[in-house]
Amino acid sequence: MTVAARPKTSPPVSIAVTGSGGTGVMTAGNMLLEAAALAGCYGFMGRTSGPQIRGGEAAALIRLASGPVEGYADCFDLLISVDWLNLERLTAEIQLGANAIVIGDPSQGEPPASIMVPGIRRLALPMKDMAKKIPGGRPNMVALGYVACLIGLPEAAVADAVQRTLGAESDRLAASLAAIKAGRIAASAVDYPHKLVPDLAHRDERWLMTGNEAAGYGALKGGVRFVAAYPITPATEMLEWMSPALTEIGGVLVQAEDELASINMAIGASYGGTPALTATSGPGLSLMMESLGLAVAAEVPIVVVDVMRAGPSTGIPTKMEQSDLNIALYGQHGDAPHVVVAPNSVADCLATTQWAVHLAEAMQVPVVVLSDQLMGQTRMVIDPPPDRGFVGERQLAAANGEAYRRYALTPSGISPMAIPGMAGLMYTADGLEHSERGTPSSQAKDHLAQLDKRERKLHAVDFGPHWADIEGEGEIAVLTWGSCTGAVREAIARARDQGIAVKLVSLRLLLPAQPDRLAAALAGVKRVLVVEQTHSGQFHRYLRAEHTLAAELKSMRRPGPLPMRPGDIRDELVRWSRP
Repeated sequence: MTVAARPKTSPPVSIAVTGSGGTGVMTAGNMLLEAAALAGCYGFMGRTSGPQIRGGEAAALIRLASGPVEGYADCFDLLISVDWLNLERLTAEIQLGANAIVIGDPSQGEPPASIMVPGIRRLALPMKDMAKKIPGGRPNMVALGYVACLIGLPEAAVADAVQRTLGAESDRLAASLAAIKAGRIAASAVDYPHKLVPDLAHRDERWLMTGNEAAGYGALKGGVRFVAAYPITPATEMLEWMSPALTEIGGVLVQAEDELASINMAIGASYGGTPALTATSGPGLSLMMESLGLAVAAEVPIVVVDVMRAGPSTGIPTKMEQSDLNIALYGQHGDAPHVVVAPNSVADCLATTQWAVHLAEAMQVPVVVLSDQLMGQTRMVIDPPPDRGFVGERQLAAANGEAYRRYALTPSGISPMAIPGMAGLMYTADGLEHSERGTPSSQAKDHLAQLDKRERKLHAVDFGPHWADIEGEGEIAVLTWGSCTGAVREAIARARDQGIAVKLVSLRLLLPAQPDRLAAALAGVKRVLVVEQTHSGQFHRYLRAEHTLAAELKSMRRPGPLPMRPGDIRDELVRWSRP
């Protein structure tokens, strides 16, 4: 078998496509990303917008490269704007490089002064007038053609991406292709040195998906066949993807009237023997806390995917943050042992959610999966993730003539579970404390025995190597989790290029804490930089509460919506490496 040679690589290029909501910048951004994928490139597209349904500010934030990329760069190389309305609200998120190019329509006024830093090159593109000359033409398609030509994407790949999006029979297809052609012609006269290198031989090996889609796919691979949820930004796309996918495999998705109903429906389905899931964001997770306690007490397995957003309260629904950590770890009343896991990339959303289903079913506990807006709504070109083989499988009771003890005090803390209808295995499952048979009890001995039993489950299970990603060696380590991992990984690579040895530890299993494993991972490390996306340092405080760490800890934290940037982390590592 002949293996096609990998072409030479090119440096990544970062592009912001901006405009007011409704101008089609997200559509253009998605088409640009798909065209890059069809050309054999890697990349991702994040999205940022205001809370408005239409109008307000919006931007597709794209990074493309010949090799894998995991997060935003320190700054953007290109900014193309369909209009300048409210763009100043996004200038903190869209930092331009010293030699960046800003492209705009002269008829739409002047760009905000806040983005026009010294060294910026400005180009005029009359998108609106160009689109008017094409029946059915749209300015966002002119912008797409212009940028695609500048960065070297093949015309065929762009056309293919547009056709896949609109459909071959769409009456908008011809107009869109004509507008793209007009944009390409306009860009052909511009000298832009940073061209992508297509890799057509390997393009079919890549996947194009969001973290929400990956999490949904992982849940199905793990065995979930029932989902109940109430739509909430930024988790809704996960539910939209799962609904038709569940139908194809005989499962069911129910849109509940609110978050309380959705988690209780999931608990009911799981009690009936069907692996179940609900997905939400911070405000919904707050409403689910009492029912999560019910699942702990009744030992009913469920998975709750929390796609975090900036809080508190309604907060900023369209922006990312990691500030649901505390409520996921400690939000339930009473002693309520459960599991909290967190994917550290778009691709890892698949494996970690699949693992969550496996853990919930095997341990008969609720498992919270902490994703966030950045991972959930980011669309990325990735290599296919390896199949970890995690499948949810619970220990079922066998029908017998003896008195069934649903909550028997086993060495592992896991008791055989009966499914309603199994002969001779009736029991009571509710939120009251109970005896081994499930009979409600207020006796101290039963309470202590069941508390010990439920806690024992968390310590009897071997979580294996999936508890964390550990990379590299050095006397300095960066300890992080979730979507910060990509920026940290890139920062560490840059630090190594400067001769600074740094180790990466990204936790995937947050609860139960693994103090012995973390101590072993940090053996020989003298300094630990803790990187997280919160204002109060929730992850740093969690580490200090649950682990005894010999190394010196330093907190690097930032609330959303500004993402962690590799350069900032690298600079902190360089400063800390000095004597």
